[in-house]
Amino acid sequence: MSSPDPQVRAARNPSTRSGGRGPVVAVTGAASGVGALLTERLAASDEIKQVLAIDERRGECASATWHILDVRDPAIAEKLRGADVVVHLALDLDLETDPAARTAYNVRGTQTVLTAAAAAGVHRVVLCTSAMVYGALEDNELPLSEDAELRATAEATGVGDLLEVERLARRAPRAHPGLNVTVLRPATLVGGTDTALTRYFESPRLLVVAGSRPAWQFCHVEDLCSALEYAVLEKVEGELAVGCDGWLEQEEVEELSGIRRMELPSAVALGAAARLHRIGLTPSPAGDLAYTMYPWVVSVSRLHDAGWRPQWTNEEVLAELLEEVAGRHTVAGRRLGRKDATAAGAAGATVALLGAAAVVRRARKARRRI
Repeated sequence: MSSPDPQVRAARNPSTRSGGRGPVVAVTGAASGVGALLTERLAASDEIKQVLAIDERRGECASATWHILDVRDPAIAEKLRGADVVVHLALDLDLETDPAARTAYNVRGTQTVLTAAAAAGVHRVVLCTSAMVYGALEDNELPLSEDAELRATAEATGVGDLLEVERLARRAPRAHPGLNVTVLRPATLVGGTDTALTRYFESPRLLVVAGSRPAWQFCHVEDLCSALEYAVLEKVEGELAVGCDGWLEQEEVEELSGIRRMELPSAVALGAAARLHRIGLTPSPAGDLAYTMYPWVVSVSRLHDAGWRPQWTNEEVLAELLEEVAGRHTVAGRRLGRKDATAAGAAGATVALLGAAAVVRRARKARRRI
């Protein structure tokens, strides 16, 4: 997508029209993660007039103006007055969070921010979901067009919430005329993140489901922040994917990581994962496995057309991810202590997974005897 004409951007932007040096930008979730990195980046930019940082605690960026409150609080509308753009990054996608509480926070927070932004006269809201919303499916094209249908289901961690955020984004301009909503969808995010996909690389063996064809595309948080800045400055708009150019086949990932595979039949892998999650032994639902089985690689053509380029390659991001997770041990999405990790390393991921499934069966038999 081409960049809007500079004169059009100036007409939309009150700070530019009044002779300021750029927009006033509010960032939610500004105290940690991507929000903290973006807040620092925007505060240091000559193209940004002011950064309003919003979170439930104060972060480390001293040059931002901080407002401490929950994004679900309607009082946020008053804090957004004077802002030209809001970047909403206050989403909870933590594997350990109760799913119902996570959904309540994510959906209500996004609804409140969109409504408050419109009430405060903000002209643009930037949301960040994930390329996971396209779905990981056997018949996906490589790469997927950014206009591809969103075929994900709510079976993977947080994806149902992200699909609802996408729905709210599409509805917002109709509910609030004059409000522009831009959505960025990063590939597998790496750089201080903890997700089912990053934990995949903490396993003693890389679980591969027989007959699947994984394809790995990464997005470094620094590249996501630079793409978010493009959206803030109105160099891009609409729905955009963010990630490294190209992708890695499973064989390339195994060669680069030095981690050998363990292959399981689909019914065994998915069945065991579902049972383990159902009884609370693992935080990851079986739906997370689909994203390690089938491709969901995305084209980043709209950002490319606007002049944006990723600074990281898939190989470089994978190397950083492996460095980050060194010393951590995970089986079936569950972090293990040192003693358990030693046993899992000796037995291999498959044995550990099947062993855990056996525990499930024994527990069920014991309950039936009571």
